Amino acid sequence: MVAKVLLLALIIVESHGNNNATNGSAAGCLQITPVVVEDINRFAGTNFTLDDRFDRQKSIQMAQIYLKYYGEVYSKKTGKQPDNEIYAKIWNGGPNGWQKSSTEDFWLKVKKEIEKQ
Repeated sequence: MVAKVLLLALIIVESHGNNNATNGSAAGCLQITPVVVEDINRFAGTNFTLDDRFDRQKSIQMAQIYLKYYGEVYSKKTGKQPDNEIYAKIWNGGPNGWQKSSTEDFWLKVKKEIEKQ
């Protein structure tokens, strides 16, 4: 289960809590891209729309579904349970984000926000 403290930290880092934030193709409080919406709908059988990214509750729901799914993939690959660091890196870098050095700075920002809570 993805901790609420992590989701709140992701929202702060991604958008400073702005439900209407946009950056390129990323949108909403969690800066969800169209590819992520498509991916979630594919593997979870959901019908999220691109507009749903601007709804905080739907964005959180999408993030929970995405992180739960790819957290389980991580567990199958490594035999370990994902922690906040792994989840944050997956959120930032995609399904294999936990393996990418490019996600380290993002994780450090998220970790800092978690520690403030």
